[in-house]
Amino acid sequence: MAVAALPTTRVTLLIRLRQDPSDQTGWDEFVECYGRHIYRWCRQWKLQDADAEDVTQDILVKLIQKFRAFTYDPSRSFRGWLKTVAHNALRDFADSRRNAARAEGASRIPDLMLTVEAREDLARKLERAFDLELLEAAKVRVRLRVAPHTWEAFRLMTFEGLPVAEVAAKVQLQVAMVYVAKSKVQKMLQEEIGRLEMGA
Repeated sequence: MAVAALPTTRVTLLIRLRQDPSDQTGWDEFVECYGRHIYRWCRQWKLQDADAEDVTQDILVKLIQKFRAFTYDPSRSFRGWLKTVAHNALRDFADSRRNAARAEGASRIPDLMLTVEAREDLARKLERAFDLELLEAAKVRVRLRVAPHTWEAFRLMTFEGLPVAEVAAKVQLQVAMVYVAKSKVQKMLQEEIGRLEMGA
């Protein structure tokens, strides 16, 4: 069976931008999606609304510059690539803010936010958002490649947390076959995530 086309997701958006850095529509989508994550991160690091908006804009500019200049190594994971880009963007942002603060003698951006811990925190949050999108994209592809009762058995056990006996009754499978269905779908999801992560 042919693999279904991937729906529009941030995963395909990032791959698209990697392949065509001049895609302005793609950059607009990128800013809309990742800007929300960065803004929430800024607020969690105790920035006021106006400062959070300024920082979000600055970091997005840095991210866009990094994406456009970054050479992707296909032997490494796409997730690792995203982490590197996010980490470098925030480091550059932090350096520019420190230099500006020295020149002005003060800064509205707390030093705490410009630490290695803050950079790691932002990278983790962007990775988590990417991972969730990766899982959703993989679920769409795998669901179309398995029998409906196989997917339903997996879904009920994994996402609904139902006991195996209850799942077996609902999908009309033997208990052993429910375990087989779950294992099969998990393996397929892992393989699909691997393909997506490498930009397939």
